[in-house]
Amino acid sequence: MGKWKVFAVCVLTTLLAATGCKSSTQDSSANADSAPSVARIGDFRGDSAYAHVAAQVAFGPRVPGTPGHDACREYIIGRLRAYGADTVIVQEATVKAYTGDMLPISNIIAQYNRANTRRILLAAHWDTRPWADQDDNAADRDKPIPGANDGASGVGVLLEIARNFAARQPGVGVDLIFFDAEDYGRSGGFYNHNDTWCLGSQHWAETKVPYTSGNLPVYGILLDMVGGRDARFHYEAFAHENAPTPCLKVWSEAKRLGYGDMFINTIGGAIIDDHVILTRAGIPTADIIELNNEVTSSFPPTWHTLDDNLEHIDPHVLDAVGQTVLNVAYNEKTF
Repeated sequence: MGKWKVFAVCVLTTLLAATGCKSSTQDSSANADSAPSVARIGDFRGDSAYAHVAAQVAFGPRVPGTPGHDACREYIIGRLRAYGADTVIVQEATVKAYTGDMLPISNIIAQYNRANTRRILLAAHWDTRPWADQDDNAADRDKPIPGANDGASGVGVLLEIARNFAARQPGVGVDLIFFDAEDYGRSGGFYNHNDTWCLGSQHWAETKVPYTSGNLPVYGILLDMVGGRDARFHYEAFAHENAPTPCLKVWSEAKRLGYGDMFINTIGGAIIDDHVILTRAGIPTADIIELNNEVTSSFPPTWHTLDDNLEHIDPHVLDAVGQTVLNVAYNEKTF
């Protein structure tokens, strides 16, 4: 996750120029623990998602242009093919980072139930930050992060969802996009450097492969930092304002599944993430992300540090997020 949080929800930025302001107070009853009122659909397994996270971390940092990045790319493609995707598309490009570095990137796209014209989109980024610029130890701040949560967690959940789709096809078309070069942005200010982040999704938005203007998915769900211990997920302000339908679907389904204590029905802040690019490209997209941690009042304490490792990943959190998204996908109907 490579962006800077704005604590005042109604602050506008360059990319959020069209965002209106809404009160951060919502129905507090959604925060209470409750017994599940709906059944789990499919066979989502948090330990399987965790195994995918561990496999990615074992490759080392997945910074574009490194051996770990190349190995992870092949791993994701191989899993998607093994899990019966109708089509796997690899959008390759070279993009220029704010540092002047030319980054070889790959956006990976998998389609399920390809013939269905009504589609939804699930997304995550798979690269990792080149620098642990938030680490307490100044000597470590030029080292790449392991990216267990910030990078691997969203990918791990999507791959486990793909395994479920191989066993039981969704009723609508579902596309998975794994964006590259999300986390190579410039630190030091939310306002001035927005366009240095999300380079993979920005490149994708220029072509919107494999879509035309007439067959875009009706909505999207982005997963970013979805595996941290004791994680709680609040609404992101831009998504809450500009993608209310997928936000409502996700948070309502989480509550029905008994995860209302994890999916908090209030706005937690405003950030730049791939969901902003997707929404501006015509696919209103919710963002499941931990952005209001109880300790930091921002991102998790491991964010952009060398502590973003497997020790701080909780399979139960992966399971809660994955089952919620899987239920939403399986409940979606063709109209």
